Amino acid sequence: MKTPKFLLPVATAGVLALTLSACGGGGGGTTGGGGAGGGDAANGLDGRGPITYVQGKDNSNVVRPLIEKWNAAHPNEKVTFKEQTDQADQQHDDIVQHFQAKDPSYDVVDVDVVWTAEFAAKGWLQPLKDKMAFDTSAMLKPTVDAASYKGTLYAAPQTSDGALLYYRKDLVPTPPKTWDEMMGMCSIAKQNNMGCYGGQFSKYEGLTVNASEAINSAGGAVLDKDGKPSLNTAEAKAGLENLAKAYADGNIPKEGITFQEEQSRQAFQSGKLLFLRNWPYVYNLATTEGSSAVKDKLGIAPIPGKDGPGASTLGGHSMAVSVYSKNKATALDFLKFMTSEETEKFYATQGSLAPVLGSLYTDAALVKKLPYLPVLKTSIENAVPRPVSPFYPAVTKAIQENAYSAIKGEKPVDTALSDMQKSIESAGSGS
Repeated sequence: MKTPKFLLPVATAGVLALTLSACGGGGGGTTGGGGAGGGDAANGLDGRGPITYVQGKDNSNVVRPLIEKWNAAHPNEKVTFKEQTDQADQQHDDIVQHFQAKDPSYDVVDVDVVWTAEFAAKGWLQPLKDKMAFDTSAMLKPTVDAASYKGTLYAAPQTSDGALLYYRKDLVPTPPKTWDEMMGMCSIAKQNNMGCYGGQFSKYEGLTVNASEAINSAGGAVLDKDGKPSLNTAEAKAGLENLAKAYADGNIPKEGITFQEEQSRQAFQSGKLLFLRNWPYVYNLATTEGSSAVKDKLGIAPIPGKDGPGASTLGGHSMAVSVYSKNKATALDFLKFMTSEETEKFYATQGSLAPVLGSLYTDAALVKKLPYLPVLKTSIENAVPRPVSPFYPAVTKAIQENAYSAIKGEKPVDTALSDMQKSIESAGSGS
């Protein structure tokens, strides 16, 4: 997902894992999938000194102030911030390139929740156990699960994410609870010369998120309870058909097929959309930017499903230590600093980022500032992750390409789902 870092980010009940049969090849650093601590993972454990932190674009200015604070307190262990673009695909490829080169300068990297399995399977991430143990006891379980692979923690949960429905409360006094109810309200949008519903429908990671949410929210599943693709079902068809029909009817405006997070936010914020599915970061910008046309008209609700609240895709980011880092002791301390309670509160208030610490969702002062927190906690606790796989790039490509074709009407929904199923099965077999 183009998950801007000021998300993370970020799939109903339970946590599914796509337990694919093939092994994760190439680029090894640790010995064995669970990280036995051999090879590069055994080096640099006591190392202290300057490190580099690699992360996507710091749009909400949350990273720089934190690094300045760290550097002031740690003059001999200063952190250099390597800022990437705001495109998740480019961030991913940049990290892969440096890991493949065994570059020791990428000490700590920001990891989208869907990259953990891929990077861990290839032996690039330092297992956070034994000397590198990291305490996750106060963190929401889905965030810890997303930072783990084969039972081992490979990253420190930093920010989470669940989808929210933003709406114009001046035009819609009571938010829709179901998809059909929301579609029925699109007449209000037409009366006000605006688009009805926007999400992230461009052919990129955000479409995997939106398509998965549509399928899960209609009672279907991308994967069944055994972790196998389950797309040739009436429920999956109903979910993807909801998006395709909305686009064909104009309830998703024509330009909606080009929307990523930012384009959809800007459309809603400028008064061109009645409803928007997006992440919590939107709240901060929509209520503080001078150009926002919805400052005092912003309503927030759970995303709608078939018979009630829908199933959000789990979003978020974690921080991982490279097995090639020479200063892992410093890196671990930096992880602890960047996920402390004080820092997590800063993420929430500065960038509308979803905290990973459960206690903050009932913090009275925080909820007063960020009234969406109780809704968001429910969203995260019941979220469905995108498929966990060492072959995730191939899996998400299959979802994106077929969902895009179905929404645009270039391929019947039945055919798109059947093709999606075959491609995911092929990715799982390593072929």
